[in-house]
Amino acid sequence: MALEARPLLWLALWTLAVPARSFGKDADGGWRRPGPGAPAAVTEEEHCTVERRADLSYADYAFSRPVILQGLTDNSRFRDLCTRQRLLASFGDSVVRLSTANTYSYQKDTLYFFGDNNFTEWASLFRHYSPPPFSLLGTTPAYSFGIAGAGSGVPFHWHGPGFSEVIYGRKRWFLYPPEKTPEFHPNKTTLAWLRDTYPALTPSARPLECTIQAGEVLYFPDRWWHATLNLDTSVFISTFLG
Repeated sequence: MALEARPLLWLALWTLAVPARSFGKDADGGWRRPGPGAPAAVTEEEHCTVERRADLSYADYAFSRPVILQGLTDNSRFRDLCTRQRLLASFGDSVVRLSTANTYSYQKDTLYFFGDNNFTEWASLFRHYSPPPFSLLGTTPAYSFGIAGAGSGVPFHWHGPGFSEVIYGRKRWFLYPPEKTPEFHPNKTTLAWLRDTYPALTPSARPLECTIQAGEVLYFPDRWWHATLNLDTSVFISTFLG
């Protein structure tokens, strides 16, 4: 796949919704590559403080807190099309843009593909994706598709509400409510924040956090601060709700 490292102005990335189930250790879509991956200190989830739900209804939709959703849609076909082999066969000649995903930083030190997807060019893939069955009146959901290596991620930022689905890999999320600005340096990566700042936080100052597995969907409410860390090479798609 041809790669072109140019700055992006649009910020996003993320995930997959399939009935909650395990895909097995070998079901990585060909994305698990040899190498050190994420440091051992962050490869295993210690705890999850975000609620998981398998029974969400439309009446429950207007959450004020993040929630992990399970079993909303069956994206098995979309997942099959997102294996490394099939994406290279379909889009191997495409030029993509790389970015750091930093909201404030101009230090381009962790590049990966996300966000700036030409819908027409990627329509043959996106038409097989079924987003969570919730929307905002008067808006058209916007997709953001991405691929990122272990140890990469998005530093703290906020925007409107949406869903983030993991297709392959694992993504750890850290979230604060709008009124609680996190302690972070805009020119440091999420991995650096996890190593340097997180251990010194008091229990009351720590964020909501959880590792989103392949087949799970995270709902993030409007204006919530959040940062992500890819624990494996990850493929993901987000649905932004206006």
